[in-house]
Amino acid sequence: MTLLPENEPCTATDPVSYTLVTRDRREEIDAKIIDEQLFTIYVNGQELTTMMCTPCNQEALALGFLANEGVIDSLDGVQSWRLCSAGRSIDVWLKAPTTKPLRRVILTSGSGGSITFDDLIATHDPVEAERAITPEQLWSLMDCLYQQAHLHQNAGGVHVTGLSDGERLVLTVEDAGRHNTFDKLRGLALMNEIETAGGIILTTGRISSEIVNKARGMDIPVVCSKAPPTNFSIRLAARWNMTLIGCVDEHSMRVYTHSRRVDYQPSAEK
Repeated sequence: MTLLPENEPCTATDPVSYTLVTRDRREEIDAKIIDEQLFTIYVNGQELTTMMCTPCNQEALALGFLANEGVIDSLDGVQSWRLCSAGRSIDVWLKAPTTKPLRRVILTSGSGGSITFDDLIATHDPVEAERAITPEQLWSLMDCLYQQAHLHQNAGGVHVTGLSDGERLVLTVEDAGRHNTFDKLRGLALMNEIETAGGIILTTGRISSEIVNKARGMDIPVVCSKAPPTNFSIRLAARWNMTLIGCVDEHSMRVYTHSRRVDYQPSAEK
């Protein structure tokens, strides 16, 4: 198996045309737009799931998805994988049969067969890793995230997620689906033997309960986004000892849980 480069660049499709209408003009524009396609993951010869994704880092997407769903713990359990030439499916062969049923975690506030808050809290232990970070570092890292978002700069319409060691961005991925970026990130970390425990995740997407659950699986103590979290994700982060930061812009951020990790030093009065 050949490991992918740390960051495989995503590309936009051929230019498309649209009509820009403003209050004072009308203009025909040629621009690029992101690509999105169906992607099927086969495990041990059986179709496991089909999803929509941005066609880059698909190998990482598949492996990260399997890791985030608990099918594999590391690449030690993987015998081989092969991406089809068109990039629309991947065959993953495990060293042993898997008896664990695969399903996306569906979180609800009631019963009815879905995973509830109490189920998750009872199933998973809190994050043990620690990390101290300053607001200035987070602002700087968020700026770097946008600078490395090449597809977003060229076409827009994608989410960007990065893994940081506190000083720099170690990995950056892009996809139209915010959940896909977390799977790609974990897959790339596995493939490049990069430790995620104790890291910081920065993302542009809304922080949902499923996003927090994926970050917990990577032992991430700090999740930071330009978007706000949901109330369910705040409750989970609080119980799982995770610092959840949302609504990050160039002037402010909102620390919703475990603010001790954010080392805030007020500016000296002039």
